[in-house]
Amino acid sequence: MSTTTYTPGQVVEKTGFSLDTLRYYEKIGLLDGVARTSGGKRQYGEDDVGWLEILRCLRDTGMPIARMLEFAELTRDDATIAERIALLEEHDRDVEERIDTLMRQREHVRNKIAYYRSCISGSASLGPQSPL
Repeated sequence: MSTTTYTPGQVVEKTGFSLDTLRYYEKIGLLDGVARTSGGKRQYGEDDVGWLEILRCLRDTGMPIARMLEFAELTRDDATIAERIALLEEHDRDVEERIDTLMRQREHVRNKIAYYRSCISGSASLGPQSPL
């Protein structure tokens, strides 16, 4: 068991979350049980940093805060493994759909780049009916 602790500033550096976000996550219950020094200052442990890394992943992949809260609530009960798996599988499907959409949109952008390059090289012209 690690006894390494981190100040809020160190956690900001490690996770990329702002101090405001850390406070907000604690306030709404996404970050639970953060230890305090005798002077009342927040003191984060390795488990807190690990949890924040999971939250970062979920957030960066588009999971809404409300869904993250559901996941956080589930993690507080050892009997909810199946529900956690279902929630994460659903999120994974959502991520896959967004990736597919982005890939289609990327192809459209690449086609537009190729079209404009052909205009520069003289093999196409920008006429009144040409795609912009």
